Amino acid sequence: MIEVFDLHKHFGGFHAVDGASLKIEEGSITGLIGPNGAGKTTLFNVIAGNLKPTSGRVELAGEDVTGLPPHELFHRGLLRTFQIAHEFSSMTVRENLMMVPSGQSGETLWNAWFAPARIREEEAALGKKADEVLEFLTIDHLTHERAGNLSGGQKKLLELGRTMMVDARIVFLDEVGAGVNRTLLNTIGDAILRLNKERGYTFCMIEHDMDFIGRLCDPVIVMAEGRVLTEGSIAEVKSNEQVIEAYLGTGLKNKVKGEAI
Repeated sequence: MIEVFDLHKHFGGFHAVDGASLKIEEGSITGLIGPNGAGKTTLFNVIAGNLKPTSGRVELAGEDVTGLPPHELFHRGLLRTFQIAHEFSSMTVRENLMMVPSGQSGETLWNAWFAPARIREEEAALGKKADEVLEFLTIDHLTHERAGNLSGGQKKLLELGRTMMVDARIVFLDEVGAGVNRTLLNTIGDAILRLNKERGYTFCMIEHDMDFIGRLCDPVIVMAEGRVLTEGSIAEVKSNEQVIEAYLGTGLKNKVKGEAI
């Protein structure tokens, strides 16, 4: 689905992504983990078109999409969410979802004047789809709530709902669990699993909650210092010496091993 070849992103002399290569298989839920500063979010931003790479290549379904802007990738089915949710706070939850699809007839003044029936028909269809999404995510009780009043976890569910309004092919989730209570995190996890199994969504997620990663993700890719360190199941990467050292540092790693003995 997504393949990254020797990707670099430099900010002056700082190499945030420094030769990363990886593959995200279609139909997978792939985890991306690593210590702070490993380059995970920068890698997401380059793949999703928010940043242009210094060098390297990104392919989507075998097609070179390196450096394409987010709106073009959006039309190809590649979407991303952010660690801090971006909602239209004064609009209702339902209205937030209805805003997502592009090319709506109501976006042009001409149609507003001369094709009001078409606009009403489109809005009715979008409203119906939004209602289905809210029911799927079990937040239909929030349909008419202003999005700005939602909790952090509810806003993350709303962001996930936006991806459903356009039938995304692959979704990049940036710390979907950050600041979310355990009950809502389980709801988010259930929704991700259902979207993957029932609707064929491919996911790649940055997450620090290893229990959450372990429940959802296989494989798990580990980054450190802008490069891919290793890849495997959650059990394999947690027992990998290089991963332990990347997270804990050599001295602390040896201290932990000595205490265990």
